[in-house]
Amino acid sequence: MNASHTQVSQKQGGAPHAGLLSAQAGCQPTAERMEKSIFAVDTATPGAPLRVLGTVQALLNARDITQDAANAAERWYRDWVFAYVGHIEYPTNHTPNTLTRHDDVSWQMTRAHAAGRLADVRHALGLCADVRLKLMLVDELSFMQMGRVLFPHLSDARARLKVSAQCAMLLEQLEGFYNSLRRANQNRKKPRSGVAAG
Repeated sequence: MNASHTQVSQKQGGAPHAGLLSAQAGCQPTAERMEKSIFAVDTATPGAPLRVLGTVQALLNARDITQDAANAAERWYRDWVFAYVGHIEYPTNHTPNTLTRHDDVSWQMTRAHAAGRLADVRHALGLCADVRLKLMLVDELSFMQMGRVLFPHLSDARARLKVSAQCAMLLEQLEGFYNSLRRANQNRKKPRSGVAAG
Protein backbone atom coordinates (compact mmCIF):
# COMPACT_ATOMS: atom_id res chain seq x y z
CA MET A 1 0.00 0.00 0.00
CA ASN A 2 1.54 3.25 -1.04
CA ALA A 3 0.76 6.47 -2.80
CA SER A 4 1.96 5.19 -6.20
CA HIS A 5 -1.24 3.33 -7.05
CA THR A 6 -3.09 3.86 -10.32
CA GLN A 7 -6.80 3.15 -10.54
CA VAL A 8 -7.62 0.64 -13.28
CA SER A 9 -11.40 0.29 -12.88
CA GLN A 10 -14.20 2.81 -12.75
CA LYS A 11 -16.81 1.49 -10.32
CA GLN A 12 -17.06 3.10 -6.88
CA GLY A 13 -18.24 1.29 -3.78
CA GLY A 14 -17.61 -1.72 -1.57
CA ALA A 15 -17.26 -5.26 -2.75
CA PRO A 16 -16.70 -8.73 -1.36
CA HIS A 17 -13.19 -10.11 -0.86
CA ALA A 18 -11.29 -10.37 -4.15
CA GLY A 19 -8.06 -11.98 -3.05
CA LEU A 20 -4.78 -11.29 -4.79
CA LEU A 21 -4.47 -11.42 -8.55
CA SER A 22 -1.16 -11.25 -10.33
CA ALA A 23 -1.15 -9.11 -13.46
CA GLN A 24 2.12 -10.73 -14.49
CA ALA A 25 0.68 -14.24 -14.48
CA GLY A 26 -2.09 -13.17 -16.86
CA CYS A 27 -4.75 -13.43 -14.16
CA GLN A 28 -7.10 -10.51 -14.29
CA PRO A 29 -10.45 -9.87 -12.65
CA THR A 30 -13.40 -10.71 -14.82
CA ALA A 31 -15.25 -7.89 -16.55
CA GLU A 32 -18.09 -8.29 -14.06
CA ARG A 33 -15.67 -8.06 -11.13
CA MET A 34 -14.01 -4.98 -12.61
CA GLU A 35 -17.43 -3.29 -12.67
CA LYS A 36 -18.12 -4.02 -8.99
CA SER A 37 -14.93 -2.64 -7.43
CA ILE A 38 -12.17 -0.15 -7.83
CA PHE A 39 -8.90 -1.92 -8.60
CA ALA A 40 -5.49 -0.33 -8.37
CA VAL A 41 -2.05 -1.40 -9.50
CA ASP A 42 1.16 -0.35 -7.79
CA THR A 43 3.03 1.58 -10.48
CA ALA A 44 6.29 1.43 -8.52
CA THR A 45 6.37 -2.39 -8.69
CA PRO A 46 6.29 -3.99 -12.15
CA GLY A 47 4.09 -7.09 -12.21
CA ALA A 48 2.46 -6.19 -8.88
CA PRO A 49 -0.93 -7.80 -8.30
CA LEU A 50 -4.12 -5.86 -8.82
CA ARG A 51 -5.75 -5.01 -5.52
CA VAL A 52 -9.12 -3.71 -4.54
CA LEU A 53 -8.68 -0.04 -3.70
CA GLY A 54 -9.87 -0.19 -0.13
CA THR A 55 -10.23 1.69 3.07
CA VAL A 56 -6.52 1.82 3.90
CA GLN A 57 -5.72 3.49 0.59
CA ALA A 58 -8.66 5.88 1.13
CA LEU A 59 -7.28 6.84 4.55
CA LEU A 60 -3.82 7.28 3.06
CA ASN A 61 -5.12 9.41 0.18
CA ALA A 62 -7.02 11.59 2.68
CA ARG A 63 -3.80 11.86 4.74
CA ASP A 64 -5.59 10.51 7.79
CA ILE A 65 -2.79 7.95 8.21
CA THR A 66 0.89 7.85 7.36
CA GLN A 67 2.58 5.58 4.85
CA ASP A 68 4.06 3.64 7.79
CA ALA A 69 0.55 2.93 9.08
CA ALA A 70 -0.49 1.71 5.62
CA ASN A 71 2.61 -0.51 5.56
CA ALA A 72 1.64 -1.91 8.97
CA ALA A 73 -1.79 -2.78 7.57
CA GLU A 74 -0.14 -4.53 4.63
CA ARG A 75 2.13 -6.47 7.00
CA TRP A 76 -0.84 -7.59 9.13
CA TYR A 77 -2.77 -8.62 5.99
CA ARG A 78 0.16 -10.63 4.60
CA ASP A 79 0.45 -12.46 7.93
CA TRP A 80 -3.31 -13.17 7.93
CA VAL A 81 -3.30 -14.52 4.36
CA PHE A 82 -0.27 -16.69 5.05
CA ALA A 83 -1.59 -18.00 8.39
CA TYR A 84 -5.13 -18.78 7.26
CA VAL A 85 -4.87 -19.32 3.49
CA GLY A 86 -1.31 -20.61 3.16
CA HIS A 87 -0.36 -18.18 0.39
CA ILE A 88 2.61 -15.86 0.77
CA GLU A 89 3.36 -12.86 -1.38
CA TYR A 90 6.92 -11.69 -0.98
CA PRO A 91 7.79 -8.00 -1.25
CA THR A 92 9.87 -6.95 -4.25
CA ASN A 93 13.06 -6.54 -2.20
CA HIS A 94 12.76 -10.00 -0.58
CA THR A 95 15.89 -12.14 -0.44
CA PRO A 96 15.20 -15.84 0.06
CA ASN A 97 16.50 -17.47 3.20
CA THR A 98 18.79 -20.30 2.11
CA LEU A 99 18.95 -21.70 5.64
CA THR A 100 15.26 -22.60 5.70
CA ARG A 101 14.23 -26.17 4.99
CA HIS A 102 11.59 -26.54 2.30
CA ASP A 103 9.41 -29.36 3.56
CA ASP A 104 5.80 -29.57 4.72
CA VAL A 105 6.62 -29.41 8.41
CA SER A 106 8.79 -26.30 8.01
CA TRP A 107 6.06 -24.66 5.91
CA GLN A 108 3.44 -25.31 8.58
CA MET A 109 5.79 -24.07 11.31
CA THR A 110 6.30 -20.85 9.37
CA ARG A 111 2.52 -20.47 9.01
CA ALA A 112 2.19 -21.04 12.76
CA HIS A 113 4.65 -18.20 13.38
CA ALA A 114 2.47 -15.92 11.23
CA ALA A 115 -0.59 -16.96 13.26
CA GLY A 116 1.38 -16.24 16.43
CA ARG A 117 2.20 -12.74 15.20
CA LEU A 118 -1.52 -12.16 14.60
CA ALA A 119 -2.27 -13.38 18.13
CA ASP A 120 0.36 -10.96 19.48
CA VAL A 121 -1.40 -8.08 17.72
CA ARG A 122 -4.79 -9.23 19.05
CA HIS A 123 -3.35 -9.49 22.58
CA ALA A 124 -1.73 -6.04 22.41
CA LEU A 125 -4.53 -4.10 20.69
CA GLY A 126 -7.58 -6.08 21.80
CA LEU A 127 -10.38 -8.09 20.24
CA CYS A 128 -12.22 -4.99 18.97
CA ALA A 129 -9.12 -4.00 17.02
CA ASP A 130 -8.86 -7.51 15.59
CA VAL A 131 -12.50 -7.39 14.43
CA ARG A 132 -11.96 -4.04 12.73
CA LEU A 133 -8.75 -5.19 11.05
CA LYS A 134 -10.56 -8.23 9.64
CA LEU A 135 -13.52 -6.19 8.42
CA MET A 136 -11.22 -3.61 6.86
CA LEU A 137 -8.46 -5.77 5.36
CA VAL A 138 -9.76 -9.32 4.98
CA ASP A 139 -13.43 -8.70 4.16
CA GLU A 140 -12.56 -5.44 2.34
CA LEU A 141 -15.68 -3.68 3.58
CA SER A 142 -16.16 0.02 2.96
CA PHE A 143 -16.50 2.40 5.89
CA MET A 144 -20.25 2.53 5.31
CA GLN A 145 -20.56 -1.27 5.32
CA MET A 146 -18.45 -1.50 8.46
CA GLY A 147 -20.60 1.19 10.06
CA ARG A 148 -23.73 -0.83 9.38
CA VAL A 149 -22.15 -3.88 11.02
CA LEU A 150 -20.62 -2.14 14.04
CA PHE A 151 -23.16 0.64 14.65
CA PRO A 152 -26.54 -0.51 13.29
CA HIS A 153 -28.40 1.95 15.53
CA LEU A 154 -26.69 5.02 13.98
CA SER A 155 -27.34 6.70 10.65
CA ASP A 156 -25.08 5.56 7.80
CA ALA A 157 -23.25 8.89 7.65
CA ARG A 158 -22.56 9.04 11.38
CA ALA A 159 -21.54 5.37 11.55
CA ARG A 160 -19.21 5.87 8.57
CA LEU A 161 -17.47 8.80 10.28
CA LYS A 162 -17.03 6.87 13.52
CA VAL A 163 -15.61 3.83 11.75
CA SER A 164 -13.28 5.94 9.62
CA ALA A 165 -11.84 7.65 12.70
CA GLN A 166 -11.53 4.35 14.58
CA CYS A 167 -9.74 2.67 11.67
CA ALA A 168 -7.29 5.56 11.28
CA MET A 169 -6.46 5.42 14.99
CA LEU A 170 -6.22 1.62 14.90
CA LEU A 171 -3.73 1.66 12.02
CA GLU A 172 -1.57 4.20 13.83
CA GLN A 173 -1.64 1.94 16.91
CA LEU A 174 -0.73 -1.06 14.74
CA GLU A 175 2.22 0.88 13.36
CA GLY A 176 3.30 1.71 16.92
CA PHE A 177 3.03 -1.94 17.92
CA TYR A 178 5.23 -3.07 15.03
CA ASN A 179 7.74 -0.29 15.81
CA SER A 180 7.98 -1.42 19.43
CA LEU A 181 8.56 -5.01 18.24
CA ARG A 182 11.29 -3.85 15.90
CA ARG A 183 13.00 -1.86 18.67
CA ALA A 184 12.78 -4.82 21.06
CA ASN A 185 14.36 -7.09 18.43
CA GLN A 186 17.15 -4.58 17.81
CA ASN A 187 17.85 -4.27 21.54
CA ARG A 188 17.95 -8.06 21.88
CA LYS A 189 20.52 -8.32 19.07
CA LYS A 190 22.84 -5.66 20.50
CA PRO A 191 25.76 -7.07 22.49
CA ARG A 192 25.59 -6.26 26.17
CA SER A 193 28.21 -3.75 27.19
CA GLY A 194 29.53 -3.29 30.68
CA VAL A 195 29.03 -6.92 31.70
CA ALA A 196 31.95 -7.89 33.92
CA ALA A 197 33.74 -11.06 32.98
CA GLY A 198 34.20 -13.15 35.96
